[in-house]
Amino acid sequence: MASVVSFTSPRVAEITDESEAALAGNEVRIRTLYSGISAGTELTAYRGSNPYLQKKWSPERRLFVDGESTLSYPVHGWGYEEVGEVVELGSDVTTVALGDRIWGTWGHRSSTVKTEEYAAARILDPSADPRIGIFSQIGAIALNVVLDADIHVGETVAVFGLGVPGQIVAQLARLNGARVIAVDGIAGRRKLAEELGADIVLDPADGNVAERIRELTGGRGADAALEVTGNHRALHEAIRSVAYSSRVCAAGFLQGDGMGLRLGEEFHHNRIQVISSQISGVSPALQHRWDTYRLNTTAIDLAVTGKLNLVDLISHTVPLADAAAAFSMLDENPQDALQVVLSFEENK
Repeated sequence: MASVVSFTSPRVAEITDESEAALAGNEVRIRTLYSGISAGTELTAYRGSNPYLQKKWSPERRLFVDGESTLSYPVHGWGYEEVGEVVELGSDVTTVALGDRIWGTWGHRSSTVKTEEYAAARILDPSADPRIGIFSQIGAIALNVVLDADIHVGETVAVFGLGVPGQIVAQLARLNGARVIAVDGIAGRRKLAEELGADIVLDPADGNVAERIRELTGGRGADAALEVTGNHRALHEAIRSVAYSSRVCAAGFLQGDGMGLRLGEEFHHNRIQVISSQISGVSPALQHRWDTYRLNTTAIDLAVTGKLNLVDLISHTVPLADAAAAFSMLDENPQDALQVVLSFEENK
């Protein structure tokens, strides 16, 4: 039997058992080493605020419509930040070896079965810290934001929100040639962003963020703002912070009604373009060259080669048995943690 984290009701995470799948000839079994908890999208499922738990999603029409909700409790094996080790090979497998470390997405479960094709395309460099593997999807999400922002060398980019995706976005924007102004209300996150290369950090509690960004840009405003908070008021301030006729990329998973978002103000008068950056697709202008797999592999390669620092984003590593406490901490005291990682080492 495999162990899996299940949300059995709102704000209740439990370790449950599930049967392990039999292995076909073209498949491999992967024993999970580490699994990262997403403090954004995943917590919406934990809390019960995710729209899939409230409404029916119609994939054909790409609309939320009336009807029975797409998801209901219990929700088994949510999660998309995994790395594991190949422990069993199907009889026809030739391109994957026992002991290969595989990154990917299979939820918070102690083992998974994947095809040889899937595993062979996701082998982690054996010299790399295996924990890098948990960042394939969140790294892709961050990279997609930077591609959507269309940043150019010499521009000033304001990053709102310095959780895990925001920290990665800030690093990638700087790699892309931007001067980065990073905004977050948590001192530890601002300090880390500075250590990882942000040029300027601002505390929104000090007030007048948009005014300060204009002062730092000769009155013009940021060339682009990247919102990674999931907070409507932060999105509003991001809109206020950019130059006339400039772009805001909204990547945070905004929940509920838009309290604090006043679209009759700077959004309207400054002709601001607000676009959603979401991992289901890439910018139409890039679709002939980029897809999610390329985003995944690029993020992993940048980390393996040392151009992107991901391991320093890990604030807590806890055994799988403590998953419930980890989710509770992220839900109730998010300021105390950044990337929380579940270790499956005790399941060997």
